[in-house]
Amino acid sequence: MTRSDYPKYVGILGGGQLGRLLSLDAARLGYDVHIFCPELDCPAARVSARKTVADYDNKEALQQFAQSCGVVTYEFENVPVSAIEFVERMGTEVFPSSLALKYSQDRLTEKEYLNSIGIPTVDYQSINCSKDLESIIFKTNGILKLRRLGYDGKGQTFVSNPNELKTAWNALEEQPAILENLVDFEREISVVACRDRDGRIEAFEPSENFHEDGILRRSKVPANISEQTAILAINATRNLLESLQYVGVLALEFFVLPSGDILANEFAPRVHNSGHWTPRACNVGQFEQHIRAITVNPLISPQRYHDVEMINLLGDAVVQYTGADGYTSYGKREIKEGRKMGHVVRILQ
Repeated sequence: MTRSDYPKYVGILGGGQLGRLLSLDAARLGYDVHIFCPELDCPAARVSARKTVADYDNKEALQQFAQSCGVVTYEFENVPVSAIEFVERMGTEVFPSSLALKYSQDRLTEKEYLNSIGIPTVDYQSINCSKDLESIIFKTNGILKLRRLGYDGKGQTFVSNPNELKTAWNALEEQPAILENLVDFEREISVVACRDRDGRIEAFEPSENFHEDGILRRSKVPANISEQTAILAINATRNLLESLQYVGVLALEFFVLPSGDILANEFAPRVHNSGHWTPRACNVGQFEQHIRAITVNPLISPQRYHDVEMINLLGDAVVQYTGADGYTSYGKREIKEGRKMGHVVRILQ
């Protein structure tokens, strides 16, 4: 997308909180945003110049959307790959491409791809049919996970023996799944990094993440890890960005072992919850960096000014922080238990 593309829009597939925060930073950089999503009253559309309300398989609506945009991105990884591919076939640039989405939407292909480029993961076994259950080898306790669509702890069950595994798989309606071995890790970290059209990569330093019931509750920076571990994590993330020829922001999550070595857990081809601290603590935030990457603006080399803590606000926990210093609302109309309503970033030092 070049400046000559005006008055075309930056298009965003998806209308949630990440799209909302991307839209706000796109506007700061001078771009109008066109949101495409099925929901009538989504948080992103209320801060954007234009919106299309349609299902992702509505080809007529997608065509009109694509033709209105100079470049398109997406704000969550469960947008159908077919919708991304359709926009790409229309000739509109899409960043990140559909390739990253294909890998990240399926936990099996995701882990196979990470391993293929030299990024180690936990050991895992694939379960596609009842016969596969008979060949599963229990070396340790594990987590049964749906291969597709599970997130924030959904579609995941701890299992410790074949009987529990069979019961858990039946509860998942015998959908394709993987069994991941549990590992003895000290902490969880993630790296949020960005690659632009020219291949330049800029990474934020790793954050240390704390989960409850599979949902990220808190991120802290700096992470309690060695410099060597931080370098390993950043280099692995750079490797992933380069191998995918990725454009935009990506987050790669890791388990840190007692030895300081790391195992990749999963990656998200988008701006990420664990990077919400960046706009408040750095000279550039992940949302601005993403818009810079997919348009024609140069990336900024991140510098962190403060030690910080990001707290995810779920359900009515948001009430006690409303209006507080460092508070960001997601603009959702209704408070629901477990729903991400906003976050707060606290300066620690």
